[in-house]
This record gives sequence, structure tokens and C-alpha cells, in this order.
Amino acid sequence: MGIHLKNQSQIAKLREANLIVADVLDTLEGAAKPGMSTWELNEIAARRLKQLKAESAFLGYHDYPAVLCTSVNQVVVHGIPRKDVILKEGDLLSIDFGAYKDGWCGDSARTLPMGRITIEAQALVNATRESLERAIAACLPGNRLGDIGHAIQSYVEPLGYSVVRQFVGHGIGRRMHEEPHVPNFGVKGRGLRLSEGLVVAIEPMINAGGPEVFTEEDGWTAVTKDGSLSAHFEHSVAITENGPVVLSRP
Repeated sequence: MGIHLKNQSQIAKLREANLIVADVLDTLEGAAKPGMSTWELNEIAARRLKQLKAESAFLGYHDYPAVLCTSVNQVVVHGIPRKDVILKEGDLLSIDFGAYKDGWCGDSARTLPMGRITIEAQALVNATRESLERAIAACLPGNRLGDIGHAIQSYVEPLGYSVVRQFVGHGIGRRMHEEPHVPNFGVKGRGLRLSEGLVVAIEPMINAGGPEVFTEEDGWTAVTKDGSLSAHFEHSVAITENGPVVLSRP
């Protein structure tokens, strides 16, 4: 497979796809509230995607049955939208969403508070979001892949959180998952050298407790082993001569 570097026109196409992803996530963030089912959010996303004339990157991917992932509280990632999962006041809802437009893929995720959440939950959300910003700042030509993971790990672990190691970020382009793998942990100065034209989806998944995760019987839903809260943020980022460009930020 190898790593596919993108030129400016291809990055522009990836930007278009990622702006659609951001639009859908904004729509979901405006709609999500206690009392809704996660399936209702899936329906909203599907309708908005149709309006934007784009295709889901998730629906049918290895037989995944929905257009987005909705992961609540101790669910780390890949939570399947369901009619019987009703959002409650105080929940953390992580939404992961990807779309194709004109053959190019966008991918992004964010964790949303449902109503009033605890101070501890808010701190986890803030730390996860900030770790992503620090990882993005490390996306400079000449830096190494390990610098991205190190930026996340070295920020969250001193705060008492743990980095999920079972799932990682990835390259992105004409396919949702391209090389290289982009771990959320690493050693500074180690790994692949970052080059102009590399586009990566960076997605820290941070647990309030231990890093261990198990997958439920549905084959998708990944849950913290100790039942602790988890948060998840993701952006698709292009590495350019002028530094990182966040394609999935409006």
C-alpha cells in the first residue's frame, strides 16, 4: 500500500470532504440532548449527508450498520447508534463521523456533554481536546510520527489519564484508512519523518481510568475495562510547508 502524499489540489478535495463532516457534526451537536436516542442522531446525520450530496464512510464498512459512531460514557469508540440507547443528563457522548465527497474522505470526532456534566467529566473532555491541539502543533515537516503521539501522551498522563493503545489514528485520502498508523503515544524524535503532503487523522481516545479496552459481543462497541469515562476527539490534518492545516475545522 505505502504512504500517498497529496498535492495542493488533492488537499483541497480533502478539505471539501472534511467540511461536509464538520457540517454534519455541527448539526448533530446542535440537535443532541438528553432524552434523544442515539439512533435519532444517526437519522439526522443520514438526512444531512443526503442534502450535502455526500456518502457515509462508515455505513457498510466491514458491515458496520450505521452512518456514524455514538459512544456514551465508558464506550471508547465504535458505539453503534441504537433506538434503546437514550441520552441522559450528565452523559458524555462521543460522535465519530466520516464521509466521502467526489472520491475523497473526511473524518472527525468530538465529545459532547449532555446537559450538566461533572467537573471530572469536563476536565477529561478539556484534556482530550487539548491533547489533540498539541498533537496538531507537532505536525511539521521534518518532525517524526513519534512527536505526534508524544504530544498527546506527555500531556494527559501527568494529569492522571491514560491513552488507549488498542486504537490509533491513520492516514487518510481516497480511502478512510491509509498508511501510516498514527498512535496516540510515542517517543519524541522516533518513527516516520513527516513530509509535506502527508494527511493524517489524529484521534486521541483518553480514559479517566486505565488504558485497557474490550470489545463487546457486537464486534464493534469498545468499552473501558474498568468502566471509567472516555473521551475522543479527531481532526484530519494536512502537513504543509507552512505547518499543519486542519481540514476538518470550519
